[in-house]
Amino acid sequence: MIDSPIFTPFNIGPVILRNRIIRSAAFENMAYGNSPSQDLYDYHVAVARGGVGMTTLAYASVSRSGLSFKGQLWLREAIIPGLKRITDAVHAAGAKCSIQLGHCGNMTHRSTCGCMPVGASGGFNLYSPTFVRGLKVPEIDALVEDFGHAVDLAREAGFDCVEIHAGHGYLISQFLSPYTNHRRDEYGGSLQNRMRLMQRVIRRVMEAAGDDMGVLVKMNMHDGFRGGMQKDECLEVARELERLGVHALVLSAGFVSKAPMEVMRGDMPLRTMAHYVPRLQYLWFKPLLLLAGKKIIPTVPYKEAYFLEDAMKFRAAVKLPLVYVGGMVSRQKMEEVLAAGFAGLQMARALIRDTEFVNKLRSGAIDRSPCGHSNYCIGRMYTLEMKCNRCVADLPERLRREVEEAEKRWK
Repeated sequence: MIDSPIFTPFNIGPVILRNRIIRSAAFENMAYGNSPSQDLYDYHVAVARGGVGMTTLAYASVSRSGLSFKGQLWLREAIIPGLKRITDAVHAAGAKCSIQLGHCGNMTHRSTCGCMPVGASGGFNLYSPTFVRGLKVPEIDALVEDFGHAVDLAREAGFDCVEIHAGHGYLISQFLSPYTNHRRDEYGGSLQNRMRLMQRVIRRVMEAAGDDMGVLVKMNMHDGFRGGMQKDECLEVARELERLGVHALVLSAGFVSKAPMEVMRGDMPLRTMAHYVPRLQYLWFKPLLLLAGKKIIPTVPYKEAYFLEDAMKFRAAVKLPLVYVGGMVSRQKMEEVLAAGFAGLQMARALIRDTEFVNKLRSGAIDRSPCGHSNYCIGRMYTLEMKCNRCVADLPERLRREVEEAEKRWK
């Protein structure tokens, strides 16, 4: 066994993890009918058996209006037994279990969320595409309670931690960012006003979490484009979250509807996305992707630990535990990140490529993930269940070539 700080315990509030590695809340698209499935169970239990300290079920909406996808969890009473089955099995494998809670805001369609999409402000969203409207204050009041109720349900389902999604251009991020928040009431304008929804949500979440659940918040270090939130404002958000008492921050960046590859880095696999696009969108969306995809979703260069330089500025600004995410594939770089003062490490693609990655790393069988960073799993997950290209037996030749080209580019 390898002797490394990676495999030492650490705390997220009242919760002790057996090691520093957390499976990040990368969308699985396995909650068919917005409910836990056997696929979701099998994947997270496999990751737990594979050695992580904690695994995170991704992107669970706190309400019907917050759903982006038909394969996304909607946290409600009816699915608690199915979630409890997952958390029990994860615990039996020696790992902790977290669930990411959020609301997509304007990044959805009536056919998915059951209403006109809502956000910080009204307008037209090309992401869906659809018209959206701004939330009214009474609706904001109800939404804050939805987050608190979701934490209560998470406890009932056996989760150890919750992770509140306040980044990537989803609803809390839409209120924080001047790009999407054009309100003229107490929730818009100054940064203090734009933080108001986040503050209310976090206070309610901390109240519901009590003294037995860990609370993490995923936040942006920048939105990734001019007109969005920049580093200085994001540092103020981090300081405010520390003041509100959250137990750890997960530092990310990017805006799914504007700068998606800032989040994930590398190329968006356009041929893969076009191949798996739903039949109803085939006639218009596939040609658009193939003809203009590089302009709509430009490449952002990938390197290992690509957020580290930005994250170090946040490490210097706050004292609470920080969880690093972004391009974690080698033991050497993980140890470097921990030595720089980060409490934990989140990863997804390495654990999509091989759910046994952590056990293999600890045994010394490997010292880095074989993930080639083609982003096939990302191009596929918007339509089908998340899966590595290495696990697809009948991968079409044109998609195989796309994978090979990307892996050579980012090797």
